[in-house]
Amino acid sequence: MIQPPDLRQVTVLSKAEWRRIQDELNRVNRDKERMREAANQREALHLQSKEAVKLWSNTIAGQRQKKLEAKKIREQIEEEKRKLIDIEEAKYQEQTRKEAIEKAKTQLYYQTDRVKGLHRALLLTEVLKEREAQIELKQRIKNAQKDMDKHFMETVKTRKDAALREEQEKAHQKKIKRLAVAEDLKKQIKEHELAREQEKAENKKDREKIQDLHEIYQWEQRMEEERQVEQKRNLMQAHLKHLDDKDFIRAAEARKQEADEEQRKLFLSTKQKMMTLRKAREAELLREAQMHREKIMNKLAVTQQEQAVSDEQRIAKAVAERDAKQAQQQKEEAAKRAAMLKAIAAHRQFKRQEKEQKDKVEQQTMRDVLLAKKEADRIFSEKQQLKAQRTLEQEKTVQDFNATQMVAKMARHQQVRKEEHEFEAKIGCIVAEEENKFHQYSQQVINAASDAQRNIFPLRKAAREGIGGGHGPVFSGVRPSYLVQDCSGAQMPKYVSGVTQDIKKLHEAVDIQEAKRRLGFTWQ
Repeated sequence: MIQPPDLRQVTVLSKAEWRRIQDELNRVNRDKERMREAANQREALHLQSKEAVKLWSNTIAGQRQKKLEAKKIREQIEEEKRKLIDIEEAKYQEQTRKEAIEKAKTQLYYQTDRVKGLHRALLLTEVLKEREAQIELKQRIKNAQKDMDKHFMETVKTRKDAALREEQEKAHQKKIKRLAVAEDLKKQIKEHELAREQEKAENKKDREKIQDLHEIYQWEQRMEEERQVEQKRNLMQAHLKHLDDKDFIRAAEARKQEADEEQRKLFLSTKQKMMTLRKAREAELLREAQMHREKIMNKLAVTQQEQAVSDEQRIAKAVAERDAKQAQQQKEEAAKRAAMLKAIAAHRQFKRQEKEQKDKVEQQTMRDVLLAKKEADRIFSEKQQLKAQRTLEQEKTVQDFNATQMVAKMARHQQVRKEEHEFEAKIGCIVAEEENKFHQYSQQVINAASDAQRNIFPLRKAAREGIGGGHGPVFSGVRPSYLVQDCSGAQMPKYVSGVTQDIKKLHEAVDIQEAKRRLGFTWQ
């Protein structure tokens, strides 16, 4: 059981004293901590004041920042305004360009020959209407002269004079206009004639160019055929030459083998002759030595006979000296003969070995030459095979290249024909579109003239189908002009009959069939 402490012996400490003791035990410096805390508080206050100063508007930095922000906002507003102005300006320029293009197209359309002809027809209708009005006026005046009194006759006369003067003035103006129109027509006729001549010249140039191209193509075809024939001829000549060279090489090798065999036989016969001559020479040398000895013996015998009268002692001495000398000579001769025979035997053995070695070398050389010839023949045959294979590959490559060129040429020709058909179809569409546009415009003009009670016959004549001012039938949207064969250059008149109508219908049917064929329609 734990005993409780004695309260009389327990020390009671205050809170500050207890903290001091704890700090001393934990080694804590309260002054440094207070200084650090004070520094942190000052730094936080400084940062807080800086943040607060940033939002103040009455400071120099705040006013500068406010001015920069206001300037930026103004620049953004001005940029937006400029963008809107640029967009409006672009729209205005686009609209202006469209209007200018439409105006230019309209002016160009009004400058075409058919529209000019329609306008001239419209002017003619106005002239006819004016003429009808003048005739009606004259008729009214004539009728008024019958029914009216003299007082009104004077007034009518005055008005008639004024009308006549006005009519004369108008007639003068119309005459001037007609002259101007006539000059314009003459200029247009000259321009048409020049254009026609230029077109004829261009067609002639095109025909000449096509003829030249056709001749060049035929020449290229002939050159290609000649080149192929020449190539085949060269190949045949090269093959025949190869066969001749092969036969010549075989004949040369046979001749060379025969010459080598003859040389070998000649060498063997020469060697045998040399051995025979060597043996004959040795025998002759032996005979000469024997004869020399016999001569010496004969001389000694003669000397002995001549000195028979000499002193016996001197004779005996001489005989003994002679015998000794003769024995010595015989001994030396025998030694020489033995050495000679030994040398001859050694020479014969050396020559035999040399011959055997030479024969072996010659045989090995012949075998090497034969192997080299066989190897050369094999290499030559392989080269010929490779050459023939390369020739076949080259011919195959040339054939493939020619086939590729022909396919590409046919493809280009088909592409050109396709483009021509597309171009003709496009031209037909453009002509049809222009014809439809002119028809709509002319119909509007005719309707307006009809509403104004004008004579619309010239307008209908000017608005008839087909481009051109001729009297012939329409071919592919064009109405040609047929001129007489004289220096006047006038158009032939148009006589419309049943046969002419039938021919016209037939031509129109042919044109429709041709157009459908070009557009790709199939007839059932």
